[in-house]
Amino acid sequence: MRVLLDTHILLWTLSDDPKLSAKARKLIESAAEIYISAASFWEMAIKVGLGKLDVDLEEIREYCLASGFIELAITSEHAIAVKDLEHHHRDPFDRLIVATAISEPMKLLTADPLVAKYSSLAILV
Repeated sequence: MRVLLDTHILLWTLSDDPKLSAKARKLIESAAEIYISAASFWEMAIKVGLGKLDVDLEEIREYCLASGFIELAITSEHAIAVKDLEHHHRDPFDRLIVATAISEPMKLLTADPLVAKYSSLAILV
């Protein structure tokens, strides 16, 4: 199974946060391929710049790539797919990550119930 991690799941995975559920851990461990979206790094970069998140983005990226996570670029196809989404969620990063999962297609691991409403590809963990 190919899985895309939303931003929270990515951060919780990297920090071994107890908020990461056993279900999420099992899905990540059993995934054939784990993807991380450039949208997550964009979102984190904005939060770092605003002082809402204290992480080293270069270190996170290097660790993800060294761990075998696959970096997924944002394409025009992903961006265009956002227009077809219902308005369950206002966060543009989450909407772009959902559109990416639908476009590829791949499973999306999320802890956000609003994100999970978008598609059967989203797995609430």
